[in-house]
Amino acid sequence: MSRLNDLQGDAGVVQALGAMAAVVGAANIDADDATRERYARSTAARPVRPLALVRPADAAEVAQLVRIAAGARLAVYPISTGKNWGYGDACAVGAGQVILDLSRMNRIVHVDPDLAYAVIEPGVTQRQLSDFLREGGYPLWADCTGAGPDTSYIGNIMERGFGHSPYGNRLQHVAGMQVVLASGELLETGFGHYRQARAAHLFPYGVGPFLDGLFTQSNMGIVTRLGIWLMPHSACVNHFLCSVPQHADIGPVVEALRPLRLDGTLRSILHIGNDMRVFSGGGVFPRAAAPEGARLPDALRAQMRSKSGVGAWTVSGALHGSHAQVALARAALRRALRGTGARPAFVSERSLRAGALAARLLGGTAVGRRLRARVALGQSLFAMNRGVPDGRFLAGAYWRRRQGLPAGFPAQADPARDGCGLLWVSPVLPMRGEDMLAVHDLAEAVFQKHSFDLFATFSMINERALGGVLTVTYDQDDAQETARAKACHDEVFARLFEAGYIPYRVGNHAMARLDPQGDSYWRTVGAIKAALDPAGILAPGRYHPGVAAGFE
Repeated sequence: MSRLNDLQGDAGVVQALGAMAAVVGAANIDADDATRERYARSTAARPVRPLALVRPADAAEVAQLVRIAAGARLAVYPISTGKNWGYGDACAVGAGQVILDLSRMNRIVHVDPDLAYAVIEPGVTQRQLSDFLREGGYPLWADCTGAGPDTSYIGNIMERGFGHSPYGNRLQHVAGMQVVLASGELLETGFGHYRQARAAHLFPYGVGPFLDGLFTQSNMGIVTRLGIWLMPHSACVNHFLCSVPQHADIGPVVEALRPLRLDGTLRSILHIGNDMRVFSGGGVFPRAAAPEGARLPDALRAQMRSKSGVGAWTVSGALHGSHAQVALARAALRRALRGTGARPAFVSERSLRAGALAARLLGGTAVGRRLRARVALGQSLFAMNRGVPDGRFLAGAYWRRRQGLPAGFPAQADPARDGCGLLWVSPVLPMRGEDMLAVHDLAEAVFQKHSFDLFATFSMINERALGGVLTVTYDQDDAQETARAKACHDEVFARLFEAGYIPYRVGNHAMARLDPQGDSYWRTVGAIKAALDPAGILAPGRYHPGVAAGFE
């Protein structure tokens, strides 16, 4: 019990935490100030101190902990690895909750090489699964995101996140969840509750009501295991990049690409990023050249574009298939973009090797440095589309950090620990050029008002919709800049919401904004929550607008 010595409070709370310690072992529970402070770190400049940290080893321990919490009316907040950057990090919605850190539950339970799926626990990271498949000789890839190698698959799936590959719409490639309910009961979804079921991780719907969605973006239960589909190795992978010189030209490019996404020519998730995304991937805010404010002067921004060889927008995606299929897709992409001002440049393993050789021969010349940077980016993108995560894409989180990128970056990168300021607004919009430009222009006006550069990415998350990620990066060491960043986020969020561009996911600081009308959808969610968790102990306030972040 020494790890609970710093805790002051109700005797019943101390007794409950003691009972939790008996379940997980004294080494796996902490209530000291240093630990609570560490878990309160937030890229949103919204530190939320937990009551204690508990690290269960398996679903049975999670179930016991939930029963103890219910008996003591203690709120518990599950996290997978606590790297939900920009949306809450490892913080609960409200202070004083017990964090259930599931990172010890990191077993890859099973991989089926024939039917191409894995069964994993919440602590399994992108790096771990990638390494496991490669070292085991499995001819399978797992989808990757740019959030870093040490992020959790289940954590991202519970937020309905998306990656890069043809399996990038991750929730659509999940079958069979194991869930601990607030009662402590273990629920198997789909066919999994039938012990004899042979297709529990192959057909997600099972028979009867489809429950899996209830446990994503919710506080209805704690997912402790699921089946995730893997992608068979492609005989050929090409990555492509399209530079779009002028801002207004991106509209026709979206219109040209949409038919290829609809007919299946483009199977991977395409990402359309503005110039700020490219700049932040290779450096930090140039304070020496722009000492005042958090926005690049127009002349400097134009100079950086010219020096980097990038346009106002860059389209990035991958082609998977046989050599013949990829060749046909390349030809279709060229035809579609003809007349738009965007020309695709294709990257293959062969071209990367040739580029690396040329960069070495050119040495330290300006052309050599630029080519070397492009080769490094191509290698990272190529790896991600083959299921190998890369931390370099976390660089954008450090854009306004006074100390710049930490030593050894991207190894062990942790934006919350490193004091990065990061707020995201993530609207979903129709896959039309006019909608993309409308969202960008609305956001740009607000960012300019608050003196921030707009970091914008629009991803073709399915065949008909774009998922936007509009980022406010700011200096947490500057109180005035932090206040401006929060005001910028809140105004962009509100204006997009009013215009009909609703976010696909929100940070803990924005949960209460999801139900401005008090509509029947959220009343129904509340009724289901009350039935499954009558004491309101599971993650109060999480995707439950109108509910205080204490108890319901």
